[in-house]
Amino acid sequence: MVACSVGEQHFLKGGIAQELRTDGRKRLDYRSIDVETGVIPQANGSARVRIGGTDVIASVKAEIGRPSSLRPDKGKVAVFIDCSPTAEPTFGGRGGEELSSELALALQRCLLGGKSGAGAGINLSSLLIKEGKVCWDLYIDGLVISSDGNLLDALSAAIKAALTNTAIPKVQVSDEVADDEQPEIDISDEEYQQFDTSSVPVIVTLTKVGNHYIVDATEEEESQMSSAVSISVNRAGHICGLTKRGGCGLDPSVILDMISVAKHVSETLMNKLDSKISAAEACEDES
Repeated sequence: MVACSVGEQHFLKGGIAQELRTDGRKRLDYRSIDVETGVIPQANGSARVRIGGTDVIASVKAEIGRPSSLRPDKGKVAVFIDCSPTAEPTFGGRGGEELSSELALALQRCLLGGKSGAGAGINLSSLLIKEGKVCWDLYIDGLVISSDGNLLDALSAAIKAALTNTAIPKVQVSDEVADDEQPEIDISDEEYQQFDTSSVPVIVTLTKVGNHYIVDATEEEESQMSSAVSISVNRAGHICGLTKRGGCGLDPSVILDMISVAKHVSETLMNKLDSKISAAEACEDES
């Protein structure tokens, strides 16, 4: 965590109040975003995203599994995050484990919606191969390489890019099989299908510093926050999830205003991210 002197705190908060942050950005501006895809050849899909000084990698591994008895018509998705101590000394030991769990839970909710599946960014039914028998299990792993604030937004962007990069093999399943037996499956080595990311949201975190809120907060700015609200928004502008950090309460009218701002910001972020992902995929195809 960054320690700021009293003078630095006044300078930081004063700049935000005057729409001029320490790095020259306005309150609702993101830092530069860089995207690489296909960075882990062994994975079905992977991507590396840098937002300013924050650097993260996400990978997707697809494995054959069996649907749960409670949801026999759907596949499964699990999210795991590792905050490397080399990214930030405070990530070592228990602190890093707690942050990793917090980030993984927030991203899981963002991608899969509530218990009913409402607001899900990933259609679990698309992962089904044979009802009650065979499905795809997606394991999404995120690694924080370098941390300079706004980890949740960066990880969600990396996961979206990794899912766009994901190719899942086509599968043939034997039709005739007894109810208590697993069917024979044939996984193609040549035919693949791209993962549908049209509903996968991005996360926009609005961080309240002083009397104002900002997007894409640096670690220095986060050290002065009273609260932060992370809102996941899909391409249609629908809210998929919302989480809050910090001990300071927020008036409901302020939260509604933040949601409205997040919707507006997410449109620009989504377009920029899509453009970066397309350019990264084109570079990967050429190499």
